Amino acid sequence: MAQSTAETIRNSAPHDKERWIELLARCGYAAKGLVYAVIGGLAIQIAFGSGGETTGPRGALSEIGSQPLGQFLLVIVGIGLFGYAAWRFVQAGFDPEHKRADAKGIAVRAGYVCSGVVYTLLGVEAIRLVVSSAGSSGGGGQSAEHWTAWLMQQPFGQVLVGLVGLAIIGTGAYQCYRAATADFQKMLKSHEMSATEVTWSERTGRAGFAARGVVYFLIGGGLMFAAVTTDPSEAIGIGQALSRLSNQSFGPWLLGLVAIGLIAYGLFSGLILCRYRRIIVPRT
Repeated sequence: MAQSTAETIRNSAPHDKERWIELLARCGYAAKGLVYAVIGGLAIQIAFGSGGETTGPRGALSEIGSQPLGQFLLVIVGIGLFGYAAWRFVQAGFDPEHKRADAKGIAVRAGYVCSGVVYTLLGVEAIRLVVSSAGSSGGGGQSAEHWTAWLMQQPFGQVLVGLVGLAIIGTGAYQCYRAATADFQKMLKSHEMSATEVTWSERTGRAGFAARGVVYFLIGGGLMFAAVTTDPSEAIGIGQALSRLSNQSFGPWLLGLVAIGLIAYGLFSGLILCRYRRIIVPRT
């Protein structure tokens, strides 16, 4: 009997670990969705002329913190962001979705690492806002300028900045490809979804990935221009990218469309991916 109990504990431990990783991943998609929905919601207010501001993920966290029960929400969102980062590192390190070891697979897994780092920093920012009970809601442009200036001071700095910009533009192109082909549907457990859920997952996914593609193009283009002009101030974050979009011809319309797309991506991530994403956890 004692041996049987010990075997049961040993056999259940890996499954418990898998369940925890899946739970962290799903909480991560929910937190990421909320952040994008807030970014889009603030931007759409500008497009409709009812106030608001263009901001990035850090500003979105600050906005969440300013709401009733905001500090509690920030703790929950912060945990979710750490969970999403952990899932990205698992994807990069263990390759549970079999991205292969060719150039494309390595690039995808490298992207997972970068995403993990970004969302770890956002999780830290969420906790920092809770601890300090204050924060500014800027669009992240200063941070982008700071890191670009630091990178330019390194050997071959201009080339590195240009390559990062090119990589971000490539990511934007991939987002647009996903919007056009709706290939993201493959990663959903569609057999568990109703026909209405399948339809709306495709609609929100297409709109969301297209909007992200536009934002990535603007950010990557800013980095490329910064590399050519050796001017770090040309580097921009999401908030400044949306602000530049609003300053173009038909700016309010363009900003409104992208803002709606970002809200759609927030819904897609926070509702569809959180519930129906295939989470393949490596067995240890």
